[in-house]
Parts: sequence; C-alpha cells; structure tokens
Amino acid sequence: MLLLTLLLLLTRPGYAAGSAADRSQALIAGVFTPQRLAPDFSIRGSDGGELQLSRYRGKVVLLSFGYTSCTAVCPVTLAVLAQAHKKLGALGGHMQVLYVTVDPERDDAARMRKFLGAFDPSFIGGTGTAEQLAAVRQNYGISATRIPTPDGYMMSHTSYVYLIDRDGYLCALMPFGHTADDYVHDVSALLQK
Repeated sequence: MLLLTLLLLLTRPGYAAGSAADRSQALIAGVFTPQRLAPDFSIRGSDGGELQLSRYRGKVVLLSFGYTSCTAVCPVTLAVLAQAHKKLGALGGHMQVLYVTVDPERDDAARMRKFLGAFDPSFIGGTGTAEQLAAVRQNYGISATRIPTPDGYMMSHTSYVYLIDRDGYLCALMPFGHTADDYVHDVSALLQK
C-alpha cells in the first residue's frame, strides 16, 4: 500500500521540483508531500550495535535496501553514494548511509561490515530475522523476491534510496540511476533546511 501511495505521489503534477521561488531548496529526487516521520526500526547493525533510524537524528540519512551478493544494482548504488559522500567533503560528516539487507539468510553483520567497508567505512548495514526485515520493508514499501538460479538464488528487490532529513522526516525518494552530483545537491539542500 505504501508503494502505491509513493508512486501516486511521484506522478502528481508539480510534485518533484518545488516552487520556482524556492529553487535553492528544490530537490532532484521526488519529494513526499506531505512529509511524515520515517518509520523507525530496530535491527542488528553491521557496526556491532543496534541499528535504529532514530539514532541518526541530526544527520541526513540515505536509506537503501539490497544485499551483499548482488552483482548489478546494489554495488552501483553504493559506489555512487560513496562518491557523493566524498564529494560532500566536510558536509559528509552530516550524512549517514544505512543499507538494510533483503537477504538475511546470507547477510550477517560481519559480512555486511566487510561488504560496505569496501565502498565507505562509514556506511552501516542492518540485518535481523526474516520477520524483522519483512516489517521494515513493509513500512517502506520495499518488495523483495527470492529467485532460484543454477548456483543458488538471487534477490529481486526495489532499488530506491530514501532521503530522510535531520529531524527524521521522510523527504524524498531517489530512483536507481542518479549520479553522485544529484545526491550531493539534495543532501546539501536538506542540510540547509
């Protein structure tokens, strides 16, 4: 239901760009109108602690879903986010990437830490039981389907990145395929908010 609501909002006229009078604050990503608090969650973090979204109030959070065995979309997304983090320079300290697995069978905290560390050591992954992660996905409208392959399985999943402001509000949704500069623009705008 949330996914349908998100898609309807993204297709409404005048939805994504903001007003001409406020171009400095306009986001490239599709914005949520009205904004609402991002659903909190509590799962195992790749940093050894409990991963709660509310722990990152005061930072702009880029929340993504994927898995460490992905060979296509996930590595590209994480590489773009790492490049954006680097381009932000000192402002990068006010941004946090959270990456929640859709494959808890293979993705334990240690595996996620190693995988994410190859992109940026500040990125934090989240894992947990299948039930915990299903609840998080449901709250964010993320689908994940296991697809058998000759050597095991792969996961087909939604590949959005959610932009959450420093007050914990779900502000925007960036589809796959955007550049690091797009993220730099939107994170910078959210930090000026």
